[in-house]
Amino acid sequence: MSPIQQQLDLFSDLSAFEGTDVEYKGAKGGLPGDLWSTYSAFANTEGGTIYLGISQRGHEIDVHGVENPEKLIADFWNTVNNRSKINCNLLGNHDVEQLAIEGTAHKVIAIHVPRASRQQRPVFIGSDPRTGTYRRNYEGDYRCSDSEVRRMFADQSEEPADSRIMDGFSLDDLHFDSLRQYRNRFQSRASSHPWLAKDDQGLLEQLGGWRRDRIRNQEGLTLAGLLMFGKTSAIQAVEAVPGFQLDYRERLSDDPRVRWSDRLTVDGTWEANLFQFYQQAMAKFASDPGLKRPFAQDAEGVRPMGTPVHEALQEALVNALIHADYSGQGGIVIDRFGDRFEFSNPGTLLVSLEQILRGGVSECRNKSLQVMFQMLGVGDKAGSGIDKIRDSWKSLHWQSPRLEETQRPDRVVLALPLVSMLPEAVLAGLSERFGSRFRALDKDSVQVLVTTQMEGFVSNHRLQEILTLHRRDITSLLQSLVKEGLLVPDGFGRGTRYELGTGNALPDKLAIPPDSLAIPPDKAAIPPDKRSAPPDRALIAIAEPVRSTRRADPAVTKATILSLCQGRFLSLRQLSELLDRGPETLRDGFISPMLKEGVLELRYPDKPSRRDQAYRAQQGGQQ
Repeated sequence: MSPIQQQLDLFSDLSAFEGTDVEYKGAKGGLPGDLWSTYSAFANTEGGTIYLGISQRGHEIDVHGVENPEKLIADFWNTVNNRSKINCNLLGNHDVEQLAIEGTAHKVIAIHVPRASRQQRPVFIGSDPRTGTYRRNYEGDYRCSDSEVRRMFADQSEEPADSRIMDGFSLDDLHFDSLRQYRNRFQSRASSHPWLAKDDQGLLEQLGGWRRDRIRNQEGLTLAGLLMFGKTSAIQAVEAVPGFQLDYRERLSDDPRVRWSDRLTVDGTWEANLFQFYQQAMAKFASDPGLKRPFAQDAEGVRPMGTPVHEALQEALVNALIHADYSGQGGIVIDRFGDRFEFSNPGTLLVSLEQILRGGVSECRNKSLQVMFQMLGVGDKAGSGIDKIRDSWKSLHWQSPRLEETQRPDRVVLALPLVSMLPEAVLAGLSERFGSRFRALDKDSVQVLVTTQMEGFVSNHRLQEILTLHRRDITSLLQSLVKEGLLVPDGFGRGTRYELGTGNALPDKLAIPPDSLAIPPDKAAIPPDKRSAPPDRALIAIAEPVRSTRRADPAVTKATILSLCQGRFLSLRQLSELLDRGPETLRDGFISPMLKEGVLELRYPDKPSRRDQAYRAQQGGQQ
């Protein structure tokens, strides 16, 4: 089989809709007009592949090819190199391919669009980035707002965001107890460091908190100095960071009426600068009753030494503080749930998720803040912060950390589960569900199924965070588990995920062997019911009292929903299919009221509108 034909595994491999985003375009009349918005969106997000000569109608894929592919490719290159049409060509010759359709004379064109670097973003259509810049989310391409475009331009600059001299601010805007405490901690770590001999302004200058701009003949307090050591009122001034917010929230109460069991926020009771927040958050970690062997505290706060989990939490906290875009929305938020920590900061990643997972790449938005924390022994420049966190979690045999970007507003979220990778109860449940086939699986396959059971679903990207396998090996592993009926695929593109199956292997006519990589010669569309296993029969049996009638009593419907959601998260789509009811009817008539009653809980309580939201019955919820 030729290398070109091998590219066609996208259409025959049940689990190859991963790793890159995918867009199908018919191109029957030449280059489609919306090609360029997708090009811009891929470049400004995580990259992706555009396939010309394929149409998608609903969930059906029609591979019909393109006429005169050479002319279409020539037209593409002419346009992508036209600066009046696209401001930036990211592609090389190897990024545009002709893919043969086996058994026909037709070809598909694949255009691989990489993620643009921060220096290249925004990639936009036409001459005005305010109207021609797009990004990608689960819903498709969307036009960026003015604020999103401005932040992309800001990230282009080689001048760090926190080095800006703050006009009208002075040393009087600093909280000098914070600067004194910082000096003491710095001295306890490096008592002979020459910077410690300088006065406060001199120390600030070495740290990047005070800067001289020789070109503009200006000097003064920088944004980094104000954020790290400033008074709250000065930091939140209209001329500085009016949206500045810091929040540490514990959600450990069993009482649903108690929103926070503990909270540290900007409330006027303390000088809320980054250094004080760092110290108090570290003290919270040290005294956390759910973490074993907390490390000791000194007179100024918490020593940056101790158990792997505390060192990882410290690294996660500092990463959020030094990488945040303080002009963004939402501030720094740390949530302590019963089973995990979540660290969230405004902004986007300056390098791709794939580069972060590989390690060794360092791009910091606030380099002076980074230096300030380095002098305390945390936040190094080696790009290894996530590596340290993952290694610490691995040493404890906990589930791997999850890192994701969200949009509108732009935020980066790092979740650190406090849950075993292979809990005995989950292993026993899977063994009972799948029998001897589960017990015969290799360790990687077991980990995939355990993670799916515990998190509700998995994706190729999530497994890259957990396993040491290459993405293509993970794809093959997922394909094998789907073929055996142990997993069920759901969705396309970057949103594709896998849920636990019924254990019923796919029929031979649907089980596609790994080396069958070409599009079938009849170019038949692939209907969605041939891409997944049938629903769980046990769940259908639970749903039967509602499913079998068009006018079920509302009390029966509510009780059935609670039974279906006992011990598992189900999405609105899944509930709709099981109960044979419209999603809007279920959402408005049952799900929303049951959430308000507290008998259902959200998988993502802080993101209620997530496309992949799901629901589970609260323990003790009345049926």
